[in-house]
Amino acid sequence: VQLVESGGGVVQAGDSLRLSCVASGSTSNNYIMSWFRQAPGKEREFVAGIDRTGVRKYYADSASGRFTISRVYAENTVHLQMTTLKSEDTAVYYCASTIRPYGRIPITSTMYDRWGQGTLVTVSS
Repeated sequence: VQLVESGGGVVQAGDSLRLSCVASGSTSNNYIMSWFRQAPGKEREFVAGIDRTGVRKYYADSASGRFTISRVYAENTVHLQMTTLKSEDTAVYYCASTIRPYGRIPITSTMYDRWGQGTLVTVSS
């Protein structure tokens, strides 16, 4: 499966933005899908993940209450709705997937098999 992110851009603090990740080459319906981000000079970090059923979701503390992850099976797409954006949300956001049968949504990047190229989100204060 190939992953392509879109939706990044430059926004003001307090604004909202929706990122999308489209999977192609194979259905992503059997995959755990997650979003990670990497700010300049920092390590890649987990943001949010959604399981195969779309029922179980998990968020990093930094994203909880502000970000919402969802998936549209018919479109092989995963969205990340981000609200009340802060300057510290500035980063390249990556979509990741894994077909491995993890019991929980993994938050470690090495547990994912496929990655997109990333989309840049810049939040100005």
